[in-house]
Amino acid sequence: MPVAPGARFRDVHVGDELPPLTKHPTTRQLVQYAGASGDFYEIHYDRPFAEAAGLPGVILHGLLKAGWLGELVQTWAGPNAFVRHIDASYRGIDQPGRPYVLGGKIISAEPNADGGGTVELEIWGQDETGRRTTLGQARVDLEP
Repeated sequence: MPVAPGARFRDVHVGDELPPLTKHPTTRQLVQYAGASGDFYEIHYDRPFAEAAGLPGVILHGLLKAGWLGELVQTWAGPNAFVRHIDASYRGIDQPGRPYVLGGKIISAEPNADGGGTVELEIWGQDETGRRTTLGQARVDLEP
């Protein structure tokens, strides 16, 4: 059963899933991200260059996908939570013009003295076929 945004420790359980977050990336967005991040590697916005490099076309920036994982976690946890750690491992390529769905689930929950606690999350991003192309973990402190 998905957990509502603004999670509180007393309401979460191991196995609960985070509400999915779907992104619809465009090449224009990749150009904007390149400008914001300083990552101007042409495989992210120049189709002929990307194809010459052996790719099927332009591909998403890895750190953009990691940022979306952060958005997934922070949106679920809410403004009063503290995201202690997020990591990501890139296992496949994703392309603009195709939906990119982020998800996660609680894999552990440890209470603390004030009734709140720390949850460990398994998080991922997947392509339109359901193949998980980005895998990660997060640790979040939640209020009671």
